[in-house]
Parts: sequence; C-alpha cells; structure tokens
Amino acid sequence: MNYAFPPAPVVTLDAMSSNPFPVRRIFCVGQNYPDHAREMGADPGADEPFFFMKSAGAILQNNAVLPYPPHTEDLQPEVELVVALHKGGRNIPAERVDYDYVFGYAVGLDMTRRDLQRAARAKGRPWDMAKAFDHSAPCTAITPEFYAGNISRGKIELKVNGEIRQSGDVGDMILKIPQMVSTLSNWVELFPGDLIFTGTPAGVAPVVRGDVIEATVAGLEPLIITIG
Repeated sequence: MNYAFPPAPVVTLDAMSSNPFPVRRIFCVGQNYPDHAREMGADPGADEPFFFMKSAGAILQNNAVLPYPPHTEDLQPEVELVVALHKGGRNIPAERVDYDYVFGYAVGLDMTRRDLQRAARAKGRPWDMAKAFDHSAPCTAITPEFYAGNISRGKIELKVNGEIRQSGDVGDMILKIPQMVSTLSNWVELFPGDLIFTGTPAGVAPVVRGDVIEATVAGLEPLIITIG
C-alpha cells in the first residue's frame, strides 16, 4: 500500500527468548496504591483508581538516557509493574485474565511533569502534557509469564543515585491485575500489544540532570535510566 509518507516503525520491547513484543497502546492506572493516593491528596477509601494513557511512542528502552523535558522544573519518576497483553477483548472476566490474556511483565517508569500536573488539576484540565510527553514511559524488556509466573505480590522499589525513594509491595495495589484488566475492558476494547502500567507506591520526588534511576520489581529485569 502507498502512503502519503513512510509510516512510523512499530515500537517494540524485547521479550527474552520470544519474538519482540509490538507495543500498541499504553494504559496507566492512577492512585492504585493507598499510600501514594494519600500523598497526592486523595482518599483511597473514597476515590477509586482511574485510567489515563500514553502513546506507544513514549516508550524509552532500558539503559537509555532520558532527555530532561521542557516546560518543567519538577520531573518525577514513578516505578510501576507493567502488564503486557497478548490477547484482547471487551468485558473480559477477571478470572480469565491471568491465564488467557497476560503475555508477561516488565518494570516501567511513569515519568511525570508534576508542576504541570498540579496546574492542570487546579484548572480542571487534562493531564496529557504532564504525563504523555516524549520518552515518558521507560520500560524494560518483557519477562514472559511462563518464566515469571502470575505476579500478585513482590517488592517494588525505586532508587535515585543508589538511595531508596520508593518501596512497597505489588500486593498493596487496590485494583489487582485481573480486576484492572477486566475493568479497563469494560471501558474500551483491549488488543494484543497493549501495556498497562499498574500504579506506583508512595515516595515520589523530583530528579535532576545527571541522576541515575534504578527501578525494580522482584523477579524482573531492573530498569536503569539516566536523566540527561
């Protein structure tokens, strides 16, 4: 087929011994850890987790340099467990998610221009420019589920220059993986290649140029990013 101009290449993530994983869309879950919800001024007992999106083009590969983005003085990383889907659908039953829909898991960072997010929230405006900017979704290679098993708990941690900033357990998530995939599939049709960044624990704080970020989830490849 002829196009008006050459289409962009497919964004992929390595997947161990499997073929590269083509990324279709990125969904993120907000305020999915009670301690982070509280530090952001929300009530985890009253305010339910919610979804927002980044484009596949926001992916930054592991061990890369992340250019410090423009229009912010408060760039903050959020460590997240990432779920990669190899099957989609609508109204997916939660009990089928782990065995039929999950291809594997990765470690990601939801990079956030926090000052822009606060300004948008104060004016009731969307968060897109605070969350979905270039290189705002660093991510490791995917560990297929047949290696990792069904991840329902395990240590999740973020270090900056070797010092711990965030530390928690993925078992503390309000929406567990089967529930979040099922809930999201009631809002939109999911497709193979979709990624879900599942939320972050408390401890978010700014990074500056030259900082080295190490994000980990127990049993998965560490994510190491330098702020350029």
